[in-house]
Amino acid sequence: MPKSRTAMVYGAVFAVAAGAFLLVRFFGKSLVAPETLVLQNPSYQAAPQADMTLGQVLLALLVVLVAARALGAAFQLISQPRVVGEMIAGILLGPSLLGRFLPGVSAYVFPSTILPLLSVIAQIGVILYMFLVGVRFDTKLLRRHLGTSIAISQASIVAPFLLGAALALWLYPLLSTRSVSFTEFALFMAVAMSVTAFPVLARILTDRQMETSRIGTIALASAAAGDVTAWCLLALVVGVARARPGQAILTVALTAGFVALIFFLVRPAIRSLAARHRPGGTVPPDAIVVLCAAALLAALATERIGIYGLFGAFLIGVVVPHDSPLAGDVRGMLEGPVALFLLPVFFAFTGLRTQIDLVHGYRDWFICILIIGVASAGKFGGSFIAARVTGSDWRQAASLGVLMNTRGLMELIVLNIGLDLGVISPTLFTMLVLMAVVTTVATTPILQAVSPHFSPQPLKQ
Repeated sequence: MPKSRTAMVYGAVFAVAAGAFLLVRFFGKSLVAPETLVLQNPSYQAAPQADMTLGQVLLALLVVLVAARALGAAFQLISQPRVVGEMIAGILLGPSLLGRFLPGVSAYVFPSTILPLLSVIAQIGVILYMFLVGVRFDTKLLRRHLGTSIAISQASIVAPFLLGAALALWLYPLLSTRSVSFTEFALFMAVAMSVTAFPVLARILTDRQMETSRIGTIALASAAAGDVTAWCLLALVVGVARARPGQAILTVALTAGFVALIFFLVRPAIRSLAARHRPGGTVPPDAIVVLCAAALLAALATERIGIYGLFGAFLIGVVVPHDSPLAGDVRGMLEGPVALFLLPVFFAFTGLRTQIDLVHGYRDWFICILIIGVASAGKFGGSFIAARVTGSDWRQAASLGVLMNTRGLMELIVLNIGLDLGVISPTLFTMLVLMAVVTTVATTPILQAVSPHFSPQPLKQ
């Protein structure tokens, strides 16, 4: 079509539209609107409050993102993973620092009215994060060093599990209430001592160029297998804690049935979906939408069963072929928003629930230090002994023990679940958060002392 004719057509379209609007305006000038608006749905009257809440949430998110980014970059300069800085930034934004020294600013930035909204954002972030952890789960690591990794993973679970349960004998009368049974309390303490932060461990190994070494591959395989065991135990604890009397067996049965459904029906379907897209080709967006929808549906199912939604999302991630183009595209699309936006919100929400002031006096600080010592002794000792038995020298065994003691984000997820369920008190929650931070921060410098021949490299995002 000639340009002149095209211009005429466009001009005619706009002229007709303008004329039609003027005609509507002509008929509308005689209309009179009522002085007040009668709403059939009273919820619409809350619009001004909703606008105010939105502004408060946006301000809180802005502060969280800036603080997390700044402190994450600062910790990179001292050869710590960025996630460590983000964890600490979340704690500093809570009542432990900002709320204590600038209570007015804290109340303005994080008013109580927006905490439920931050909680929802944080939980969505954790669900998507656990889905990505499952997508990154490489079962080939287990096959390469099957015997060694299984031995180390189970030893690194059993030793801290038993020590945590034993520690509960002393802590239960001091830091719990009658509303929580000792069985629930002891199980949760045991699981909280047993978790390893697989993603943080992988980042540390990559930044130190150890991911392809014997120590690195065994550590990754052991942490992956150990975390699966720990998450299964946590699912059992959550199911028992959430279920009413007489329903615990039903919750466990439904969970087992759901796991069987994922692996026997959903897994073949997802593998078939991934197999349609060959390496080098493009993955249609519809395939990614289907996979994300499956993760959300699985999360909803596990939430309805009585265990947390993150378990279902994690299982969907696990059954996605690790090295498929579909997995690569999912990671490429989701990891940035989750890591840069949603996880800092989770850290901030955790920090708002952490009150270091609750730990006061010699007794409380002694308990806190004891928890750190018991958690470290269990993880390091179990991993070290298992590594020595399976053929590692003392330096390699010590390195594996140090790496398996990394807790980080995974520990914070577990602790928030325990606090939500009411299994642990705010004071014990704070002590365990401090344990998670200390053990994670200590990993890099201790590993450098044990394995100095692996020189640390500048950390990447």
